[in-house]
Amino acid sequence: MIRNIVFAAGILAVAAGSALAQSSTVNGAAGGAVTGAIVGGPVGAAVGGVVGAVAGTAIDPPPQKVVTYVREAPAPAQKVVVKEKVVVGEALPSTVVVTPIPESPTYAYAYVNEQRVIVEPSTRKVIQVVN
Repeated sequence: MIRNIVFAAGILAVAAGSALAQSSTVNGAAGGAVTGAIVGGPVGAAVGGVVGAVAGTAIDPPPQKVVTYVREAPAPAQKVVVKEKVVVGEALPSTVVVTPIPESPTYAYAYVNEQRVIVEPSTRKVIQVVN
């Protein structure tokens, strides 16, 4: 029993540290913790908090000014086509040129498979496909 409490406390500490990163993470962690507590008690709350924190950061949409910038940016003269499907949450191949957004350095964009996509520059992960 004590072992479970220590484990749960460790998980909660990790969840709390993750939750401080972004406001949506806090919402995700809180929602996950509540759901986990209902299903699995204290240990379920800890695990649910971690899962909720991860899910909360994955769905954070970029600010409207970033979307507008990407929507209005001129399409490059050279078209980039890749075999892989462009999927939110997945990284773009290293062959795709990613262009930083000047006013928002935490975002970049690319034009691939005739789609404009907003990505996280450090991981190249697709955050949003802009229509």
